[in-house]
Amino acid sequence: MSAQPNSASAAPAGMTLPGAVPAGLVSPDPDYAAKVRDSFDRQPAMRLIGATLTALQPGFCELRLANREELTQQHGFIHGGVVGMIADSACGYAGYSMMPADASVLTVEYKINMLSPATGETLIARGRVIKPGKTLVITQCDVFAVQNGAEKLVALMQQTLMVMHGRKDHA
Repeated sequence: MSAQPNSASAAPAGMTLPGAVPAGLVSPDPDYAAKVRDSFDRQPAMRLIGATLTALQPGFCELRLANREELTQQHGFIHGGVVGMIADSACGYAGYSMMPADASVLTVEYKINMLSPATGETLIARGRVIKPGKTLVITQCDVFAVQNGAEKLVALMQQTLMVMHGRKDHA
């Protein structure tokens, strides 16, 4: 059975299941979805690796990436740097969805734990906001490898984002 992104209700009290969508968050930007999708579409790095934005809600973003040889390392696993890229972007856009319309986003730091080799047909990165702040936003991401429809958790990330007030989201 695969993990469901809306499975937070099945978690023990005070815990969130991997990949769960945060409940009750409201974006301060009513046009957050268009803002996030526009920013994602302008990212050459995501185009380069072939990542797609597949789900978006206030405080939540899901990216998918098809496995292909150009993304692998010497053992045939998807390279850890690529896993980090999609986790960083999934978290970044989850956080960006919770920022005011006149703000942009920038990663300050992240830590990623590789739990298992990233193999399978597809990777899914599910980023979610843990704490939306005025200056810093804390996010987490679960990265799953999908093989024959089954999801396996392969990486966990925790990230800090900076809210860049008054800064446009383009060069």
